[in-house]
Amino acid sequence: MKKLLLVFLFIGPTVFSQQEDLQEKSFFSQELYMHLSDYNRKADLAYRFKDYDKAKELFENFTSDHLEGSYMDDFKFQSLKKKEVNLYDYKKPVFLITYASWCIPSKGEVPAINELASEYKDKIDFVVLFWDKKDKVKKLAEKFSSNISIVYVDESKNKGAYVVKQLKHSLGLPTCFLLDKDKRITDIRRSVFPPMQTDEETAYRENYIALETSISQNLVNEYEEVYADNIQVE
Repeated sequence: MKKLLLVFLFIGPTVFSQQEDLQEKSFFSQELYMHLSDYNRKADLAYRFKDYDKAKELFENFTSDHLEGSYMDDFKFQSLKKKEVNLYDYKKPVFLITYASWCIPSKGEVPAINELASEYKDKIDFVVLFWDKKDKVKKLAEKFSSNISIVYVDESKNKGAYVVKQLKHSLGLPTCFLLDKDKRITDIRRSVFPPMQTDEETAYRENYIALETSISQNLVNEYEEVYADNIQVE
């Protein structure tokens, strides 16, 4: 009995602390479950009346009020090397953007992401997630830098995690998620879509500036603070 009591004294507080941490965390899928239907109702109405400024405002308010600050659920996807990968396998902050073969990236977006991945590869894991079959993803992957992890989810074969369905169908494509090292969502943004007549260089610069600003404000500073703390501890 004394041995059991000692085990509880040493292990018990740790277990309860872990449980409390889990209870305090709000996850992406939970927030969507509680708030998505209300957002969809308002957004559908705005789009019906072609009030695109209102629709944009609703999206920004919805993501900032309910989704940013929550933790992205862990889920599985496939690499092009037929390896199953978990989101939480990435240990650095994550730049995650979702695409599909029927969803064309905005003009200048891919070159901007490639450039940012080259600049920040030591600090951030860049992940491009396609909702598609492997053969289509393999062709699309050729546009992206080797500094980017290209992964995919084939929904016809993956009927698992709830978050997989929600990621694809709730916020539209493409959507970019910035996650800190603990997978807490620090920013959610939609792609910049310059007017059709915009030249390639201008479109690239617009995308680069928008994405780099978000990265520097939401991921890099956080990473550098953690890195500095680790150096001091050592």
